[in-house]
Amino acid sequence: MPLLAYADYRPDVSDYEGLATRNILNVIPRGDGYGPFPAFSAYTSALPSACRGAFYALKSDGTVVTFAGTATRLYRLNNTDFSWTDISKAASAYSTLSSNAQWQFAQTGNLVFASQANSVLQVFDLSSSTAFADALGSPPQAAYISVVGRFLVLSGLLSTPYRIQWSGLNNFNAADSWTSGIKSSDFQDFPDGGIVRGVAGGEAGVIFQDQAIRRMSYVPGSPIIFQIDRITQDKGLYAPYSIIRAGERIFFYAGQGFHKIEPGGVPEQIGREKVDRSFLGDLDKGNLQLFLGAADPRSTRIYWAYKSVSGAAGTYDRLLGYDFVLDRFFPVSVTGEYLLGISQTGLTLENLDSISSSLDALSLSLDAYATAVQPEIAQFSGTHVLGFFRGANLEATLESAEQGSDENRITIRGFRPVTDAATLYGSVSWRDTPSAPAIAGAEVLVNARTGRCDVRRDTRYSRFKVRIPAATSWSFCAGVVPDVSTGGTL
Repeated sequence: MPLLAYADYRPDVSDYEGLATRNILNVIPRGDGYGPFPAFSAYTSALPSACRGAFYALKSDGTVVTFAGTATRLYRLNNTDFSWTDISKAASAYSTLSSNAQWQFAQTGNLVFASQANSVLQVFDLSSSTAFADALGSPPQAAYISVVGRFLVLSGLLSTPYRIQWSGLNNFNAADSWTSGIKSSDFQDFPDGGIVRGVAGGEAGVIFQDQAIRRMSYVPGSPIIFQIDRITQDKGLYAPYSIIRAGERIFFYAGQGFHKIEPGGVPEQIGREKVDRSFLGDLDKGNLQLFLGAADPRSTRIYWAYKSVSGAAGTYDRLLGYDFVLDRFFPVSVTGEYLLGISQTGLTLENLDSISSSLDALSLSLDAYATAVQPEIAQFSGTHVLGFFRGANLEATLESAEQGSDENRITIRGFRPVTDAATLYGSVSWRDTPSAPAIAGAEVLVNARTGRCDVRRDTRYSRFKVRIPAATSWSFCAGVVPDVSTGGTL
């Protein structure tokens, strides 16, 4: 038989004579099948408590400054020993973050802003500050913050949840920054569409409400400041932290499933009849603060972390990835507190002895310690440690679409996995009717001499499964070549 390629991950559809798979795990899609997903590798020391938001900023000299928040405090990463320094205002605790919320951050020039609805907007000057301070100009307390063009935009306002408010043009931290009518600062109330749940920034902003999505475009010289157009009716944002901006594209989760917005376009469904139904059934809807979106700037992949209905309290236990060029979803089993795209801080060789007593004890290779590093996907683990996905390969599972038909039985003698993994285990499932549950067969170790997994089974329907153990070195798995013959019609 020819190659049976490992198909797209589409758990929403039946795999009866299907062209999709319902069972892959810890792999990323490639043009020639799937590749490995690396394990988490710790990079910093632990925060004192669970991470509730994080951000990296760039100083004018290109230096990376990393910030993180807990329920009551804000911290800065020490770029020499990777410990966390408390830089909360006046070294005091903030009003406790709501249990269903996260800190959000934004950068404008040398200023980094931190926002959560229970506290006054905080600001940190990268050129001079040693701690956060209250932002000037009496900005409203807000759950969400973004930068649209040359304006700072606040939404999820504590006292006026149906409003967005923006600073003056290039006027972010002055006494008049939030005074309507001064330097184009103003606000907009929405009579319909529900509470504002966030704004995706960029040259133009996209405003997300419960039941509406609007685009805000700056109109220079106009008294209206922003032209705001409604682009959806009865479609809004389901989870406020699911918004992802990847380049010029925006991705989010609405009540109708996963969507994307191309530049200047309207929302398009990307998860329909693929993952939407399965995801919604697995999502813990009472912990949407752990439904977090982030882009991997080094690839065309984005990720949504979420807590499943069976996950432990306080952490997410699933990643659902999506490659927007290949248009393919993929699941990953990972536990963490906060997911983000972030740049590693630079480090010189002279600083290494402050991190480790010997080069052999370093958790990352010397090649990882560059002075300027492109951002990549990262997370805070369940032990409050920031790190990247650079470890050994996770255990990978790949299962083919179901093969067979009602008319004929098939006799399976084995299959040959098409992969560069030297060690793997193979198995087949079987069932005789579409109404019967599939029965998983015993695993066999691949024959190192022939490259085959030798199994025998007579059935009507079967899937071919490969399991590649953790820490195995491999780069691709394209599919399997089954050794199957058609039997009788009983």
